[in-house]
Amino acid sequence: MRIDIITGLPKLLESPLQESILKRAQEKEIVEIVVHDLRAYAHDKHHTIDDTPYGGGAGMVLKPEPFFECVEELKAQRKYDEIVFLSADGEVLTQKVATKLSLKNNLMMLCGHYKGIDQRVRDMLVTREISIGDYVLTGGELAAAVVVDAVIRLIPGVLNDGESALTDSFQDDLLGCQQFTRPAEFRGLTVPEVLLSGDHKEIDRWRQEQREQRTKRLRGDSFVS
Repeated sequence: MRIDIITGLPKLLESPLQESILKRAQEKEIVEIVVHDLRAYAHDKHHTIDDTPYGGGAGMVLKPEPFFECVEELKAQRKYDEIVFLSADGEVLTQKVATKLSLKNNLMMLCGHYKGIDQRVRDMLVTREISIGDYVLTGGELAAAVVVDAVIRLIPGVLNDGESALTDSFQDDLLGCQQFTRPAEFRGLTVPEVLLSGDHKEIDRWRQEQREQRTKRLRGDSFVS
């Protein structure tokens, strides 16, 4: 998979994309992530990428020209399955959305900033809008990092343990169960006996029961028995 991210603040993405699972996925050449500086596509003296909104009002709006030039240059090189705009009013990111995106070959992500981006970019270039929650961030860079992380970890070969992603919370509409590791007793707190039994069939049954109970307790509005 290849993911291209277009942003006016590329340094915001440097650390998230170069650590842990995302770093290893790139080193394994399972995924390629390329960050494009929007200012490279602004050709005035100051490389201006924003301007005041027509009609007045507070804030600044990202201009259409740099986005169009960058997106058109990239589309001339390859076909993109989705061009995603990270937006507070977009489709809410879920595990199902991440799973579907993980099956794609080429994704492009556009990061807004300030007050947003010119509507013509959304109308003419964007194929999908995604929100990571009902709140507002300064820009789309951190949201893009969240989406990238959620998607890439689902690609076969990225995680060392292939079953890990399959048992994640929400993968099958249930929350994950509790997890324990050594020592078996810590400050008087003990690990459930079933996990020490070596009976994997019984352990699987216990974990499934715990997942159902936790989902019913914590997310009762969405629990389906």
